[in-house]
Amino acid sequence: MPLKKFNTVLAAAFVLFILWFGTEFILSPETTAPGFGLPTWPSGDGGGFLVVKGIRDVVMALVLGVLLVTGHRRALGWALLVEAFAAYGDMTTVLAHHGSVAIALGIHCLTATLMVVNGLLLLRETREAAPTPATPTPQPA
Repeated sequence: MPLKKFNTVLAAAFVLFILWFGTEFILSPETTAPGFGLPTWPSGDGGGFLVVKGIRDVVMALVLGVLLVTGHRRALGWALLVEAFAAYGDMTTVLAHHGSVAIALGIHCLTATLMVVNGLLLLRETREAAPTPATPTPQPA
């Protein structure tokens, strides 16, 4: 599979996965939250933070989707690299709150690492495709 097609498929998968996961957190946080990896349900009004997490994920997916659809592949690569910090942050949060190590590493860390790989591949793809400026040749006087 050519690099460009691989990058496109992987980026599209990220868009759909993040959009789906974020939407689930908005529509039914009580059933989605246990899959995040934290050991306890938020107390008091803490459940609202799950909706905030869902909104964050939806917005992140929309940013990636717009860049993918509009063909801004280099910006898409950079956005994937930056957005990977959110998934690494989720992993760190789960681990810091004594949540599931399997979910922290198997979902959050793996997702973040694949986002980094996809971002770097997109940057490599666009670097190779970028035209090099022509150097003017000196004309005899």
